[in-house]
Amino acid sequence: MYTVGVDLGGTNIAVGICDEKLNIVAKGSVPTLAARDPELIVKDMSDLVGSLAENAGIPYSEISYVGIAAPGSINSDTGVVEYSNNIQMSNFPMCEIFKKYSPIKTVYIANDANAAALGEALAGAAKGAGVALMITLGTGVGGGVIMNGKIFAGGVNYSGTELGHTVLVAGGRQCTCGRRGCWEAYSSATALSRMTKEKMTELSLKGITSLMHSMEKPDGSVSARVPFAAMKQGDPYAKEVCDEYIRYLAEGITNMINIFQPHVLCIGGGVCNEKEYLTKPLIEIVERDQYTRTNPNKAKIVTATLGNDAGIIGAASLGK
Repeated sequence: MYTVGVDLGGTNIAVGICDEKLNIVAKGSVPTLAARDPELIVKDMSDLVGSLAENAGIPYSEISYVGIAAPGSINSDTGVVEYSNNIQMSNFPMCEIFKKYSPIKTVYIANDANAAALGEALAGAAKGAGVALMITLGTGVGGGVIMNGKIFAGGVNYSGTELGHTVLVAGGRQCTCGRRGCWEAYSSATALSRMTKEKMTELSLKGITSLMHSMEKPDGSVSARVPFAAMKQGDPYAKEVCDEYIRYLAEGITNMINIFQPHVLCIGGGVCNEKEYLTKPLIEIVERDQYTRTNPNKAKIVTATLGNDAGIIGAASLGK
């Protein structure tokens, strides 16, 4: 039997059909076109599942269920997206609507960051960990906690483990959630790009040129890769940006370890492509600052291995 994972993102809908060992045997994607009526988005999800199954020669009768990873506050019991701001949905019965368009009548749903964490815990960098925590560094800072192979989503309203919206700096930078000083406002890839641009502006006002200036895009924007790329070429100002970013990231990760004491803490997202340039100084700070610094048993910090497949595999595991 097979299971299907649907990873609903703001840009693309990604779908994978998995075998019983969570190997993806068929995969595809279509644009989300997020401004549309969300029911049309769900119809596209169902249509993509059908076309992948047909092309792979897998009849619907051999598909146990569909799991959906969706952004926002998700009620996994009712199958309802209670609120999502990236894809505008409020009290949207996604599972029921999916079944309206598909012959597959068993459908599960979870928050996308939680699903990605589950994927890494079952088939990726945190495989075998009793308690696994995943942090994703992208447009925001996502998070998920897995305990004994199950998602921990809180008790009251299924909106727990919004780890990026814990405050690092009281009254600090404005966060998209409405608070100030959130970890997300300091440690997301978006935050790193902003910090880079601010440093470049500061240097320009002083008449100083950095390698970072040469990496600026024609529209004046800079990617999160710029400070690390310039630092690797010996730019001291880029190193200042990277050091500041890593310090904030380490503060947040230390907080998470102090709260959850996971066996494995997994970091995902594009920033992780910097590998040891990110992880080596990061781990040094966390090792020094965590509450259990003298305990020989510490959380293992690793980078994610499943990439964009984490959400698919996690969603495909929701019924297990």
